[in-house]
Amino acid sequence: MSSDRVAVATGGCQCGAVRFALYVTPEKAHACHCRMCQRAVGGAFALLAGAKKSDFAWTAGEPAFFRSSNLAQRGFCRDCGTPLTFAYDIPEARMYFTIGSFDDPASIPIEMHYGVESKLPWVEFCEDVAAEATGAGSPAAAEFFAKLASNQS
Repeated sequence: MSSDRVAVATGGCQCGAVRFALYVTPEKAHACHCRMCQRAVGGAFALLAGAKKSDFAWTAGEPAFFRSSNLAQRGFCRDCGTPLTFAYDIPEARMYFTIGSFDDPASIPIEMHYGVESKLPWVEFCEDVAAEATGAGSPAAAEFFAKLASNQS
């Protein structure tokens, strides 16, 4: 990490063992309603915002990772269990952080709903925000997700 970089957003886990800094404004904030995200966060959906992998740093500790599928892994604090990250294994993929783990989550409004094929029927919020089923964004996305094999039981 270069000492001249200034953190734009910071966050971490419940116990403080893992902390991170983003050197850009969090990007592509979204709610993901897919079953894998529901299970990963133990909730009705995951709220995520990201940055290029070169635009963040771990500032205290580092998370443990669980390979939730053949295409991605999720980071969490090994001490307190806080879900922290999600990232696909392709080089251009962003590292996404759980919005609730940021120090100022209110400053990161969502701009999209993904995985709406699994959205629970009683979940209603940000209904004016665009929504998309998993893989429906483009033929390339459909091809990518067709290769998905979950490692969750």
